[in-house]
Amino acid sequence: MTANAQRAFVLSLLVLLMAGTRINHFAPIPDASWAVFFIGGFYLRSWTRWAFPLLMALAVAVDWAVISSQGMSFWQHYCVSAAYWMLIPAYFAMWAGGMLLRRYYKAASWQSLGMLAGTLIGSVALCHLIAQGSFYWISASVAEPTFAGWASNYADWLLPYLRTAALYTGAAALVQVVVEVAGKQPATDRVAH
Repeated sequence: MTANAQRAFVLSLLVLLMAGTRINHFAPIPDASWAVFFIGGFYLRSWTRWAFPLLMALAVAVDWAVISSQGMSFWQHYCVSAAYWMLIPAYFAMWAGGMLLRRYYKAASWQSLGMLAGTLIGSVALCHLIAQGSFYWISASVAEPTFAGWASNYADWLLPYLRTAALYTGAAALVQVVVEVAGKQPATDRVAH
């Protein structure tokens, strides 16, 4: 399989994952959007110019479809305000974290696992800072914003978002390791008997 075919396959999986999980942020199957952007940055770094905007457009389209299906106007929904557009830099923080990890990634190892943990935690913390911070300070949803209120809100939601991103990213990392290990075996060992 060519490199472009592999990227197209990964992009297709990410589109399906986001479309399938973004429909309800608090469903039993949590929203994979943050992990999708991190994984996308790792695997689709050379396609950033068009893959990132495509995934952003998909995120907005899913949000619009979900809100509209509830009989509400997109622009009058609680989650949509001027701060909504801050999702672009927030999600790019996730994408950039994936690109940074890919830049230094050599092969599956304990060192790579440490780099994955560090870049994922940093990316989620920054993404959450931008997304939650802009919503808290810019939207009209918070009547009287205070620094203490913002800090409390940030802390309350950081770990749940990190847990969800780590769940999906960990699954992708596991697949990466399996593919690397399988690729190191001689071709005759990979043929089913």
